Amino acid sequence: RWFTHFYAVSVLWNGLLLIWLLKTQFLPGSLSSWLQHLHHALDRASQNEYMGNEYFSALLVLLLLWLHSFRRLAECLCTSVFSDGVIHIVHYCFGLGYYIALGLTVLCQVPANFRNGEELSVQICWYHIVGIVMYIWASLHQHRCFVILANLRKSKSGKVINLSHSVPYGDWFESVSCPHYFAELLIYVSMAITLGFHNVTWWFVVLYVLFNQALAAVLCHEFYQNKFSSYPKHRKAFIPFV
Repeated sequence: RWFTHFYAVSVLWNGLLLIWLLKTQFLPGSLSSWLQHLHHALDRASQNEYMGNEYFSALLVLLLLWLHSFRRLAECLCTSVFSDGVIHIVHYCFGLGYYIALGLTVLCQVPANFRNGEELSVQICWYHIVGIVMYIWASLHQHRCFVILANLRKSKSGKVINLSHSVPYGDWFESVSCPHYFAELLIYVSMAITLGFHNVTWWFVVLYVLFNQALAAVLCHEFYQNKFSSYPKHRKAFIPFV
């Protein structure tokens, strides 16, 4: 339940960044000095002939990140049924910083020499379409998985009747123990695709999500196997057939 705080921070912070990025396009001015210093530190200050497309890609990914955070916040508040688990204070502080850093990571993909008032040549590319379609597909499956997990603790009328763990069935649960973790990975991969594949920084984010979610999935998979003797043996922990 403590993850609710992470998504609330992400919705507020990344929403502000999204509004600010839109304003820089339509209102006079330029990138803030603090962001220009950040660009220089990351060697992002060089001229780029694809400036318009980089701006558009970053805008799309920041929007997708905000939508993802908003959906997860809504699920935490209205769908999920949490147990009485706790979180380590270090993990909690790291999580808050993580979602703040994510938005800044996307923002740093906007060319440092971008200026308002310039007419940008923006073109919708095939990787934008592929990335968005993959994002929607993974998000839908992740939501279904959270609904399945929540329903395990609810009666048919929707009333919470227990906080115990049960074996989930349906959707991607037929293939893996933690399909919501797998969907999370696919969502971040879809953002990397939307940025045009070549963004090395975001692929490091994808690697972090891969290792993080894989570790959590393996621990959860082992928990299911130890707790339920009849747990389906064909299910994998994280990635189907792997």
